[in-house]
Amino acid sequence: MNGDEQLLRGRVYGCDHEDPNPGPLPHRTYAELVGGPLDGLLLDIHDWRTEEVDDGVALTTELSKWPGGRAVYDPRPGEPRTPGPGVSCRFYYFGDMP
Repeated sequence: MNGDEQLLRGRVYGCDHEDPNPGPLPHRTYAELVGGPLDGLLLDIHDWRTEEVDDGVALTTELSKWPGGRAVYDPRPGEPRTPGPGVSCRFYYFGDMP
């Protein structure tokens, strides 16, 4: 694991990198991002409907194949989800888009 990967692991996507507490909040629900440029980050999905979670997400990142592009993450069909706060599910890297 390189320094960039260590910096990202356990942080919440969208939190400022200088935030003294960039980790998850105990009352929120998260998806763990697996693979790709955002591997190890958590995505806050607390207020998302089931259909929104099923659709996956394209997240803006300077770490994608195209700087300022998006990294696409999707859940795996049929993979179980844990209800309530904490890490509820995983989103797997699908690819990059401009």
